[in-house]
Amino acid sequence: MRLVFDFGGVVFRWKPHELLQRMLPERGLDEVGARALAAVFFQGDGDAPWASFDRGTVGEAALVAQLAGRTGIDAAAVRRIVDAVPDVLQPQPDTVDWIERLHAGGHTLHFLSNMPKPFAAHLLRTHAVLRRFASGVFSSDVLLIKPEPAIYELAARRFGRVPSELVLLDDTAVNVEAAQGHGWHAQQFTDAASCEAALQRRGLLP
Repeated sequence: MRLVFDFGGVVFRWKPHELLQRMLPERGLDEVGARALAAVFFQGDGDAPWASFDRGTVGEAALVAQLAGRTGIDAAAVRRIVDAVPDVLQPQPDTVDWIERLHAGGHTLHFLSNMPKPFAAHLLRTHAVLRRFASGVFSSDVLLIKPEPAIYELAARRFGRVPSELVLLDDTAVNVEAAQGHGWHAQQFTDAASCEAALQRRGLLP
């Protein structure tokens, strides 16, 4: 069985509402308001600006302009938020420890991540843990995003495995459900220890 890791929220910490609270102090956002704004700003499906950024069909300049129009946030502030994202994507220590144990135990690991090109390049350049992955698929490299069916089909081919031999670990329920609908095993991720225990209970890890 091959484990396939999502990045944001799994390998890397990703709390977009906290980023917006920090970057937009003048708005005085409480957690509820920040989460609501994050859902609009970072919307990852359909033709939303961030989804198109993840897909690789919209560049940073167009993204900033579209998000400013969509949210009413000043374009300069939108640019600062976008520029801050790579540095807030920091490895989660417990997940890194688990990846290191899996790699040391002989497991072949892959990744499947919705990630725009500039952020993907930054992560690969900056974080040594990503060298533990044998291969992976970034959405912006293939012009597809989770939960679209075609990205699961493409990833299985890239990994050289039939879907039933792959286990997606993703923090987003719709991505988990889509993977399962295409014959993959999948586990919604909350933290490394819980995810590992769930996979062991399901017989997907020894």
